[in-house]
Amino acid sequence: MPIPFYIVDVFTQRKYTGNQLAVLRTGTLTDEEMQAIALETRFSETTFILSDQAREGGYNVRIFTPEQELPFAGHPTLGTAYIIQQQIIGKPVERVTLNLAVGQIPVTFSYRDSQPDMLWMQQKAPTFGATVQPERVATALNINVDDIDDRFPIQVVSTGIAFLMVPLRNRDAVVRATVVKELLAEVLHQTQTEGALIFCPEPYAPENTLNARALFSGLLESAEDPATGSANGCLAGYLVKHRYFGEPSIDIRVEQGYEIKRPSILHLKASSNGDQIDVHVGGSVVSVAQGVWGG
Repeated sequence: MPIPFYIVDVFTQRKYTGNQLAVLRTGTLTDEEMQAIALETRFSETTFILSDQAREGGYNVRIFTPEQELPFAGHPTLGTAYIIQQQIIGKPVERVTLNLAVGQIPVTFSYRDSQPDMLWMQQKAPTFGATVQPERVATALNINVDDIDDRFPIQVVSTGIAFLMVPLRNRDAVVRATVVKELLAEVLHQTQTEGALIFCPEPYAPENTLNARALFSGLLESAEDPATGSANGCLAGYLVKHRYFGEPSIDIRVEQGYEIKRPSILHLKASSNGDQIDVHVGGSVVSVAQGVWGG
């Protein structure tokens, strides 16, 4: 049976930049078929809208990488919400909620000329885990220990998917970092994290606040992601917890993907709220293509 599908770029206002996402509208595929399609697209994630009808105030959505299903991911959340608003709801709405394995994730919209301008997702409150010695991480990323900003810890943070936050001193260190696959895999396995987010306060563009790269050690050829909403949600919580900017709240722009020619901009807002930190990650979405899967 033919299945409508869409390709969008997320965390960008220009086609062929940002992070690619394939979205399929279907409730008929098996788990094995969804996994096979995700492997076929070979995008970092592919999502499946299981029904055009809202259930319990949200739309049931599943997220797959080419290797496995994920309970949550950032750019798939924004990109899928965009497709739901454009193709299923068909009119401007203030909010679209996704029912994901991690729970309900609301996405709010702002519009320009009746078209979505910025999308914001509120992620789950971050949790903070173990810290890692700089020597181990430096070796796994092929950088010097002195490249790591020792004013702040290398720490596991999760808003649904755990990432390792790695503060570096400058952009030169960020650019020089390369994945030593076996060593990074060991660090990520022992910390039970999906990847490492390295960042520094020296962006390419002066209007941005931080430069970041998300590095992985998986089976795919690419060990880097151009825009990682889940990791940046973890980063937002980390920046607030450790007062990276000296304040209990942030409202910043993070550039990612510049080193792999997929420039992306992620907007981060976070603030302390009692014993937890409220995290919002925002960005723009652009349509690239649409068609029928299976024909």
